[in-house]
Amino acid sequence: MSTITKTQPLDVPKAIVQRRSIKAFKTDPIAPELLKQLVELTVAAPSSFNMQGWRIVLVQDETQKAALSAASWNQKQIIEAPVTFVFAADPNAGEDDLTAVYEKALQTGAWNEGTVNYFKTAIPQFQAGLGDKRREYAIKDAIIAATHLVLAAESLGLSTCFMNGWIEEKVKEVIGAADESDLAIAVLVPVGYAAEPRLDPGRLPLSYNVFVDKIDTPYQG
Repeated sequence: MSTITKTQPLDVPKAIVQRRSIKAFKTDPIAPELLKQLVELTVAAPSSFNMQGWRIVLVQDETQKAALSAASWNQKQIIEAPVTFVFAADPNAGEDDLTAVYEKALQTGAWNEGTVNYFKTAIPQFQAGLGDKRREYAIKDAIIAATHLVLAAESLGLSTCFMNGWIEEKVKEVIGAADESDLAIAVLVPVGYAAEPRLDPGRLPLSYNVFVDKIDTPYQG
């Protein structure tokens, strides 16, 4: 068993304050039970109508990692980290068969038959109303899930790095989605054990970019 599973997980506020974007990773593997816990915490994220339209690919194979790094301007953290989560987003998730979503919500008691019947009508209407913003909304949901991953990983003794430097079509080729023209790549997140510490670079005063009611009224705290 990995020693990290024996440590006391951080609470959410501590994980938020402690998190840093790590660019150098040890090659140490992540224990399978710990990786499964990360996945479960990641997909616990909220999404529009609970459609869960993210498509998450865990890239672990060495050849796949090399190809993904090449699709990401040869950034080495993908090679070093034991796994990189590729967050793809399906703009057409609302058109899929959502029976499993409905059945699970009925089983847990979160939704009743009336809610399910409402969603069966509301989801297609919502998707249709989005028009060319479907992709944007799907990416938002995937990014929310990625944020869950990053904080869960930090709380469990792992480190991460949000990556926005990659070529979408090449990433899609690596994960076997080259023919899925509508699928969007939202973000890549290498996960592993940090090989170097990184200090807090600090944040701007709250009054600089936080406002009250209108954007010309700075928040004073």
